[in-house]
Amino acid sequence: MNMEFGTGVRLDKVEWAALPGERWRNAGCNARLGVHGKAVAVSLVRITAGGIQAFGWSVLTHDRAGALLGQPLKAMFTTEGRVRPEYFDLEFPLLDWLGRVNSQPVYRLVAPASFEDTPGPFSVPCYDTSFYFDDLHLNDDKAAVELMQAQAQEGLSRGHRAFKIKVGRGAFYMPLNEGLQRDIAVVNGIRETAGSSATLMIDANNGYNFNLIKDLLLRTRPANIFWLEEPFHEDAVLYKHLKEWLAAEQLGVLLADGEGHPDPDLLIWAEAGLVDIIQYDLRYYGFERWLALGPVLDAAGVRSAPHNYGGLYGNYASAHIAPAIRGFLFVEWDGGFAAGLDDTAYRIKDGRVMVPDRPGFGLELDDKHFSGQVRLAGWSVA
Repeated sequence: MNMEFGTGVRLDKVEWAALPGERWRNAGCNARLGVHGKAVAVSLVRITAGGIQAFGWSVLTHDRAGALLGQPLKAMFTTEGRVRPEYFDLEFPLLDWLGRVNSQPVYRLVAPASFEDTPGPFSVPCYDTSFYFDDLHLNDDKAAVELMQAQAQEGLSRGHRAFKIKVGRGAFYMPLNEGLQRDIAVVNGIRETAGSSATLMIDANNGYNFNLIKDLLLRTRPANIFWLEEPFHEDAVLYKHLKEWLAAEQLGVLLADGEGHPDPDLLIWAEAGLVDIIQYDLRYYGFERWLALGPVLDAAGVRSAPHNYGGLYGNYASAHIAPAIRGFLFVEWDGGFAAGLDDTAYRIKDGRVMVPDRPGFGLELDDKHFSGQVRLAGWSVA
């Protein structure tokens, strides 16, 4: 693909605002954190260069934006169309801009060979990540399971066929044994509602220890768990013991880890076969860094499932990186909406997110609304 980089075009304007939004429903606690709530905020930077506006998630500061003004856009990219490391803090708006200039979606820019002979619309597997401890107010396990089953039914109606369930109620919010029992009941109950063909994952947010996680996995064997995420703090010795135990029990559960602030040796452990799936956060680890990491993980036989939660934008951006990584598993879908951000070109059907064949990341901004948020609580440099 011959790519246009806007020769002679310079960065004319940078604007930042956080768009208030909401999840589809309130998100409760996990094993270590309190109620996550319903409100979300989408931090966006909009750039103007060569008369073209583009935008994306960013935590760019006002001072940094001022320092970037007037710089040529072409200098911010490699000849292959990758954002240079010194501009990673602006990578999502820059990739959106590059897509708009070239009238191509980002996924075609980063993995052009994947679409030469691919029929039909581009889509990526996704999972519903909304199953938190929303049942803590209930004393009865049966009522708790019914509540979580109703949430699973809601996810099915939204098109999901894969679900990640928070476990670890006994780590803080419930007595240990009662919490473990409810975790088991909820996982098995959601399997009953979701059906045998759905994919189920569990996420303990480091709320278990080695023996407790074995108990949970044995007692949820009928639920056929696909992956276990963050059972306890990263520990190569315990990982090794857990992998050996899983093999001995003939449990095909995969081990996933890496969101937040992972151990620096996590990749080494993954390459040694102690971790099956790496989950570095898409936004904070970065799109371009994931583009570089993905093929390394592919070569080592390690799967990729970038973490995404708390800002909506990663729902969409994750899908664009998928075709560049052979071992990409799922988009983590944190469903909701933000006023002024038009994501209607995306839709979920039969467990997959349908990704629009539109320039950039396929999203649009309501200019009046975004400009109002810039004036209200954001900033602009030009």
